[in-house]
Amino acid sequence: MAKARSKAAYMISSVAEQYQIHPQTLRLYEREGLLAPSRSEGNTRLYTDDDLERLEVILQLTRELGVNLAGVEIILNMREKMAAMQRQIEEFVVTVNREFMQQARRSAEEPNRSLIPVIQIRTAVTQDSKKRKPDTKKP
Repeated sequence: MAKARSKAAYMISSVAEQYQIHPQTLRLYEREGLLAPSRSEGNTRLYTDDDLERLEVILQLTRELGVNLAGVEIILNMREKMAAMQRQIEEFVVTVNREFMQQARRSAEEPNRSLIPVIQIRTAVTQDSKKRKPDTKKP
């Protein structure tokens, strides 16, 4: 179950105090593109719960693992790509399951039909190998 998200937004001073870092460090993380807090009408930085989670990852990487900011950026980008890939895989599995269930229902309605139809795929490599003559030379 996903955890509940609040709509709260925290000002830079409270975030800096909570995580025991200087506000300039938060500004640096923003300049480096590691954090992207929203802004109020008065242009005050407002950090959401998602921003704080990302900040916690950044601080863990820098404080506990000694990763520099360039490394943090790479790691964060890779985490985002992996999350996107995970979502795509989950969508694919749902689609495959749906197709399989539809095919199973059709198969149950028509007993002479195969459950999984055979699909013949010919690749360029297979076609190319058929065109070539077998190599009769022995080393």
